[in-house]
Amino acid sequence: MNILISGVHGFVGSNLVIALKGHHSLYGLDIVAPEKEGVVKTFAWKDIETTSFPMQQLPKFDAIIHLAGKAHDTKNQSASQVYFDINTGLTQKIFDFFLESSAKRFIFFSSVKAAADSVVGDMLTEDVIPTPVGPYGESKIAAEEYILSKLRSEHGELKVAMQRDKQVYILRPCMIHGPGNKGNLNLLYNVVKKGIPWPLGDFENKRSFTSIDNLCYVVEGLLTKDVASGIYHMGDDEALSTNELIALMCEAMGKEPHIWKMNRKMMEGCAGLGTLLHLPLNTERLRKLTENYVVSNEKIKSALGIDRMPVRAADGIMKTIRSF
Repeated sequence: MNILISGVHGFVGSNLVIALKGHHSLYGLDIVAPEKEGVVKTFAWKDIETTSFPMQQLPKFDAIIHLAGKAHDTKNQSASQVYFDINTGLTQKIFDFFLESSAKRFIFFSSVKAAADSVVGDMLTEDVIPTPVGPYGESKIAAEEYILSKLRSEHGELKVAMQRDKQVYILRPCMIHGPGNKGNLNLLYNVVKKGIPWPLGDFENKRSFTSIDNLCYVVEGLLTKDVASGIYHMGDDEALSTNELIALMCEAMGKEPHIWKMNRKMMEGCAGLGTLLHLPLNTERLRKLTENYVVSNEKIKSALGIDRMPVRAADGIMKTIRSF
């Protein structure tokens, strides 16, 4: 297949190139265009303007994977409009191009944060009514809504079959990790590496993660198998607690974990005081550090006809940590 990948030079894009280059011809779409092993050519965004299409001498693409976007940034709160310009605006541009192009499959990388900032109940499933919080999740759901609006008829039903047999997949992965990842796992690793004790061991929260290897496996399946269009959540089979994460990190480093089980009520009281005094540990930060965020991957596994993801959560985390 000829596959166009936007954001091809990013973390996920680079891993997808490694996973797919042996069986497909890959093309990039990015704001930078250095040569990349496994990528035939990288195009600029102006090359897919619908006003110039089909004037541009572009290959006939069979599939488009849209990765490009502004990542969720909890440290530097950028202006809201930047998220919408990139996450929503670029999605509109490339999806319009897809509808006019020869490509039959479109995979959009959204996020579980487009569905919910916090999980109510046991786990997050695809039938949840989206309630994103903040510009990142809101810009991602706006992009999803644009795609779906283009695929609906006047009566509201999806008209994917009418779009010349085009298949459209909206993937909502939870935190993606793997070698080369620069996310929150790296921050936690640096804390553990310094031997700083983790004082919240009394909170047994569970969170879902997404191994880059499992993600690449799913993308390959969406490209090559007969899978129905739709929204699919993506995560590893097993959810892990922060305590388990720290234990895995220490195992990878050959260290003993320092997990302190400070009394929950006392920590909640300290966080409440932190809110009043504007300290680093406040009620909201404690909630984020200790909440459950478990994502169901049953729908995507059923669609691909598999019982388990190929990589266990603990093995994927260990591979990531060893790369640090």
